[in-house]
Amino acid sequence: MPWNNPGGGPWGGGGQGPWGRGPSGGAPTPNLEEILRRGQDRFRRLVPGGGGRGFVLIVLLGFLVWGMSGFYRVQTDEQGVVMLFGRHVDNVGPGLHYNLPAPVGAVYRPKVTVENQIEIGYRSEQRGRQVAPRDVGEESLMLTGDENIVDIDFTVIWDVKDAAAFIFNVREPGDTVRVASESAMREVIGQTPIQVAMTEGRDLIEQRSLETLQRLLDQYQAGIRVKRVQLAKVDPPAEVVDAFNDVQRAKADRERLRNEAEAHRNSVIPIARGEAEQRIQEAQAYREEIVNRAQGDASRFLAVLDAYATNRDVTERRLYYETMEELMRGAAGKIVVDGAGAQGVLPYLPLNEIGPARNSPPRGSQSGERQ
Repeated sequence: MPWNNPGGGPWGGGGQGPWGRGPSGGAPTPNLEEILRRGQDRFRRLVPGGGGRGFVLIVLLGFLVWGMSGFYRVQTDEQGVVMLFGRHVDNVGPGLHYNLPAPVGAVYRPKVTVENQIEIGYRSEQRGRQVAPRDVGEESLMLTGDENIVDIDFTVIWDVKDAAAFIFNVREPGDTVRVASESAMREVIGQTPIQVAMTEGRDLIEQRSLETLQRLLDQYQAGIRVKRVQLAKVDPPAEVVDAFNDVQRAKADRERLRNEAEAHRNSVIPIARGEAEQRIQEAQAYREEIVNRAQGDASRFLAVLDAYATNRDVTERRLYYETMEELMRGAAGKIVVDGAGAQGVLPYLPLNEIGPARNSPPRGSQSGERQ
């Protein structure tokens, strides 16, 4: 209903509002053309030298300022992602660069050298002056390859290797890395026995988890590089840790006793084998000695027999001399008397046997001394 209707409106005649001054309670509504004309007049008064040239100068100055705002600097820990008309065109390194400013172009500069840390299975919380871990059971409890449950806490260290993929392909990079890390660790633990996971297999688990996680993030084209996977804790669940420790101690005792038995066997068997080999070698040496000696004696007898057949007298004399030499080799004080002149030989006086008696003092001197 117009304000100036013939009936005067709901507040009476004359088209006045409720406050008695027109439809809005103020001055009459101005015309739109009047508002535009007043704005042009004010603009002409502000621009010197006429409206046309001043407007062009202002436009040029604004364009110049807009163009100069396209310079930007990429820091050493950043990587520049250059956009043009909403499309990715280039990645630039640290330094001063230029790109058309908004709304034509844009530049994103994520930090690519900063190491980000994701905690899986626990959360570090500030408790007073100390930082204490809080266990997250839905993340840490995993099934091993031998169908046991193990409680694992680990940390993933990652950074950005492709800034464009990191910005445009991943909406929440932290949550993506967390979910992918848990999935990769569950895959590796599901192929590993619990005893290996808790003892010597920790390094292998870290390496395989890193490779699996990196392969998964590359499939997502997340532009993320996994630098380290660090196991913080690999334990059985808290509810069965005492029983598990008893089992492990029993296994350790069994292994220790087995090793002691193996060590005893390894020490006894080589000694027995060595003694047996020594006996065999001694028997073989004795056999060789007897055979060689018999062969030597036979060869010597045949040689003597041949010599005896050739010259009997000489061989008999030689055999006699050798036999006497062998018999008299160990006798002391040997005396040889020729049998041809035995009748003219003086009786033999054994001076060597009576020699000490000659050196003894006479009996008379001994008795004189007693007097």
